[in-house]
Amino acid sequence: MKLDPLSLRLFVRVIEEGTIAAAAEQEHIAAPAVSRRLRELEELFGTPLLVRTNKGIAPTAAGINLSVLARDVLDDLRNIVLQMKAYSDGLRGSVRVLVNISAISTCMPPLVKSFSERYPEVNISLLERDSLAITESVAANLAEIGVFTRLPHSADIQVHSFRSDELKVLLPADHPLSTRKRVRFAETLDYEHVVLRAGTHLRFQMLSAAAEAGKSLRAKVEVSSYDALCKMVQVGMGIGILPAGNADLYRLPGTRALKLDEPWAIRELVVCVRRADALSPVARLFFDHLLASR
Repeated sequence: MKLDPLSLRLFVRVIEEGTIAAAAEQEHIAAPAVSRRLRELEELFGTPLLVRTNKGIAPTAAGINLSVLARDVLDDLRNIVLQMKAYSDGLRGSVRVLVNISAISTCMPPLVKSFSERYPEVNISLLERDSLAITESVAANLAEIGVFTRLPHSADIQVHSFRSDELKVLLPADHPLSTRKRVRFAETLDYEHVVLRAGTHLRFQMLSAAAEAGKSLRAKVEVSSYDALCKMVQVGMGIGILPAGNADLYRLPGTRALKLDEPWAIRELVVCVRRADALSPVARLFFDHLLASR
């Protein structure tokens, strides 16, 4: 059975206007074309739908029932169009974002919250990954957006400046270095460290700096998060190197944060995409939201 939404709309309009001529004028269609569609509806359903008199047109019992059903169908069709348009406009949908350990625990939560308040129908899949893995995953189209600490990479991606941060030295308040305001990394190598898991860019930087200083990194405890690192430092398990934003967030009683006096202590968070002009509407909205917060 072929039921044309246009025929249903014209049928409803004729009942509302009372005449074919008035309905045709409202719908910007010729009156004979409206009459033909009404006849086709009656033939399709095998029953009279309208009573034609010299005063106009009135619906039969079947016509009244069809007008109610038709309005429901037309409303459903309009709702489908509106919902699908919301996807094309980026107002609905989902976006997959990969974020490194530093960003996911500091700047990203308030940005996700403000975006969700503005676009409540958008779902954000926020996954923590190492910085180098983020570049490779975005290049491979496994995620639309990445946020990571700028580092050398070979991935074919577009990189945009986002935030800056610096590394600090966190240590127990009674540590021999605690009276200092700043410290060189080589000086910390005489003591045991609490370090992030292997594979992170910070771990790689620390190992490289230790090798340049002709010393080894004495990793007493290895952890997977900055809050765990801070707690280990608090109980005296060693020194911790971490971004200032995380040091401020997780600072605990009995600890002190010193300036790390090294050129590589100044770090830059960046946002990456494969191609900005190829992002889905939803991803483009979130991408623009991140860059607007700089």
